[in-house]
Amino acid sequence: MDWDNLRVFLAVARAGQFVAAARRLKIDHATVSRRIAALEEALGAKLFERRTSGATPTEAGRRLVVHAERMESDLLLAQGELGEGEIEMSGDVRIGAPDGFSTYWLAGALADFLARHPGVRLQLSPMPLAPALARREIDVAIVLEKPDAGRFVARKLTDYSLGIYGAADYLAREGAPADAAGLARHRLVGYVGDLAYSPALGYVRELFGGAPTRLECASAVTQVEAVRAGAGLGVVHDFIARRFPDLVRVLPARAATRTYWILTHEDTRGIGRIRAAHDALVDKVREDRATFVAAP
Repeated sequence: MDWDNLRVFLAVARAGQFVAAARRLKIDHATVSRRIAALEEALGAKLFERRTSGATPTEAGRRLVVHAERMESDLLLAQGELGEGEIEMSGDVRIGAPDGFSTYWLAGALADFLARHPGVRLQLSPMPLAPALARREIDVAIVLEKPDAGRFVARKLTDYSLGIYGAADYLAREGAPADAAGLARHRLVGYVGDLAYSPALGYVRELFGGAPTRLECASAVTQVEAVRAGAGLGVVHDFIARRFPDLVRVLPARAATRTYWILTHEDTRGIGRIRAAHDALVDKVREDRATFVAAP
């Protein structure tokens, strides 16, 4: 059985679309279709139900995923154990991380890594979910909760703190709240509750003490920019707020602490470029650790 055909099959099964799989593999859509057709002919089985919305594995396709992933894992393990040296230090490493962490810290943190490894291309994705790592859609994940199941290698990256902030212009107009009860007299910026992907994002409700939000954003970056624009008071990561002199902390006693965890997959953690990117990220966070937690 042709491994290249199986590799394309796994990409389609994971992406749910022929076009998306082609994009990920950097081949054209017609090549994906030809390889799936060749695999189906070799096996004598239909592997996907093709619809306008995408491609869904058939029962035979779902059974093949199990075997193909086992083969992929064996190949990756062999590469990790035997493939040291120059060949491993090229290719893509996709890192999934929360958008606030990715935008305001990660995007500028690995410049030295890129300089040391010109053959490696980093891809940052706002996809900090363990299932994406399990499906091999990303190589390294930064998440807010350590998973209690799955073939992951998890390591605590750092704690980080959050507080309530307002724009200096907004506070000059509206005044700062004197206590928690005063928050209800302000416009408050928070998350869209049913779009929050982790219980750890409940810090808005925690710090606002249940006071209602007037503007809700599904993105931490959007929340930060809304607060900076004077839309109201919002909960902002302290390491982000440090970047903006126009943000002023209010009610400093009201604070929250959360944790970033870094995950890799058991089957891919030994691949040189993935291991190197993981270690560089851990080292850089250690170097910058003081920036992630507000001074007492």
